[in-house]
Amino acid sequence: MGKKILVTGGTGAIGSVLCKLLVDEGHSVALLSRAPKKHTAYPTFKWDIEKQEIDPDCINGVDTILHLAGAGIADKRWTDERKKVLIDSRTQSIGLIYSLLRNKEHQVKTVVSASAAGYYSDRGDELLTESDAPANDFLAQCCIAWEKAVDKGKELGLRIVKMRTGVVLEKNTGALKPIAAPIKLGFGTALGSGKQWISWIHVKDVAQMYLFAIENKELSGVYNMCSPQPTTNEGLTKAVASQLHKPLWLPNVPAFALKLAMGEMSAVVLGSTKMSAKKIESTGFRFAYPELGSALKEIYG
Repeated sequence: MGKKILVTGGTGAIGSVLCKLLVDEGHSVALLSRAPKKHTAYPTFKWDIEKQEIDPDCINGVDTILHLAGAGIADKRWTDERKKVLIDSRTQSIGLIYSLLRNKEHQVKTVVSASAAGYYSDRGDELLTESDAPANDFLAQCCIAWEKAVDKGKELGLRIVKMRTGVVLEKNTGALKPIAAPIKLGFGTALGSGKQWISWIHVKDVAQMYLFAIENKELSGVYNMCSPQPTTNEGLTKAVASQLHKPLWLPNVPAFALKLAMGEMSAVVLGSTKMSAKKIESTGFRFAYPELGSALKEIYG
């Protein structure tokens, strides 16, 4: 029997792919949005995180909450004000839903939430599992606060699943677009040393993993959302260039130049995060695109 799923962040790159998959698999989907009239593909309810307002009807009949909402980490420079927005958009949003659940009769049993590889942040060549301690920079602080806010659902007796998402590979958004754009023009190059690890995952595997977590009630806790075969920044750059049949001839962009241009946010591209996928694989989940070559071939056709 299909589930009724309320999705936050459902209009983003991942949310759009995932919502379509959920409907194709027989589930029904509803969205939360500040501007419901803009979204006609699915039933959409209004909420305003800053004002802490939410349409109470949004949880009618819902058994699963899928929490993807959050301001883009690399969209703007990290001022103190921006850092607050990044954390609040993730924590206050799920807090608003939990407040509604505490004050209205409901059927919600499960919350599946995004988190991020930033929990581990820059860890060199260390292979990171879900039991490893977090880092202590801003990326980690954001993820810690995010996961703690989601875990508040345990007080309501909910099954909680959190996905520490790596670099999602999708053609028109995310990490691939800024990597591929200069390569197409003949100016592609690796960043920093190029040796920093990237725990990547194809967007279709992201969607399938969320579906797997929603449908398998024995899953709970935190899982790394990444391919079982991480690569380096240089490896990803070379693989994209090869797929696009373009040469790489320029020297790497120096780390100091990236730090000067991006400030503290340079950690997003200079940090080295090598995550293990063994825990999710041990549950029976199988990747459609475990290898970088096959993932890029599917993306670029």
